[in-house]
Amino acid sequence: MPLARKLLRAGDSFTDRVLCVVGAVLFSQAPEFMQQYLQRLGGHLDEARRQLAAFQHIAEKAGISLDRFITQTSANAEPTVAKLGGVMRETADRVTDLAAAQEAIQHASLWTRPFVFLRHLDLGIAQGTWSAYQPGVPTTFEGLVYALLGMGVLLVIYHFSVRRPIRRRLDRPKPTEPPPPAPQPLDISH
Repeated sequence: MPLARKLLRAGDSFTDRVLCVVGAVLFSQAPEFMQQYLQRLGGHLDEARRQLAAFQHIAEKAGISLDRFITQTSANAEPTVAKLGGVMRETADRVTDLAAAQEAIQHASLWTRPFVFLRHLDLGIAQGTWSAYQPGVPTTFEGLVYALLGMGVLLVIYHFSVRRPIRRRLDRPKPTEPPPPAPQPLDISH
């Protein structure tokens, strides 16, 4: 077992360094992904606002509010026109939702941003972001915090789920062998 302990000790230092690098690189990508997500979310928001502005322009030309225009269009007897009312309502709701998500994520603190991001995550935008994602090296304070957090998380996982069980096994006392049976006196009385 002494050889196993020496190998474990030698491997610990190397493993710790590798895990620190891997954790830092992986976790530091979170702010970069959120930044690229926000850019894509902003593009979706701009497009939804453009569509909504076109609907508002038509309503203004008709001399009615957008809400009234949507209500009248939705109540139209022609099913195709009525569906357009639903599209306009969905566009208005999408502008509201995307604007709220953008505002919340941009103004979240360093510590709450991951939770706010997940709460407002739009899966379609996230998939689009992931498909075009370009890893980066964030040079911000936030990137440094995430890198340090990643190092710590991977080291804790390694030390508690791998290293500690191995160390316990190596440090377990060896079972003692029972003493050999005492020699029986020879019976020479026969």
